[in-house]
Amino acid sequence: MGSTEHPAKVMRILAAFSRHDAALDWTRDWAIERWGPIALESPRFEFTETQYYESTMGDGLKKTFFAFSQLMEATELVNDKLRTNDAESEYAKDAGLDESRPLNLDPGYLTDGKFLLATTKDHAHRIYLDQGIYAEITLRYYQKRWQPWDWTYPDYCREDFIEYFTACRDVYRKLRTEG
Repeated sequence: MGSTEHPAKVMRILAAFSRHDAALDWTRDWAIERWGPIALESPRFEFTETQYYESTMGDGLKKTFFAFSQLMEATELVNDKLRTNDAESEYAKDAGLDESRPLNLDPGYLTDGKFLLATTKDHAHRIYLDQGIYAEITLRYYQKRWQPWDWTYPDYCREDFIEYFTACRDVYRKLRTEG
């Protein structure tokens, strides 16, 4: 019989995309207020891999990531997804923009060996967590490089995203050794 042990804390990461810079700025402030300082913020990448979101979000979307310096328990992911769903609704109601969904927020976390995202949608490769929230391992760290799976969203396969997650992994490892 195996014995259980408490897993290491993980690095909280929030993906945000919108066509409105003000929405991404609002997200940064909203997230810092809840989760503390940002350890690593990505550039605002052009989001061109799919047109799936254009009907609700418009065109010209940009995606950015925020990695937080305060490590978290992995079990907090469910609450993070519920909170970001509420934040999306709050922003859509208060921003007064034409789009029905002017902001999309996807929380996740990173460890030495994986990056995963929370979602409300079930699929064969997703694991149910709690309260209607599932987890998907989006990338794995294998052979000294982040590797996608067959189901990984195309933008997460981009080299600039991979470089960002590599930098996050380096920061995460440093934060863990500092305690």
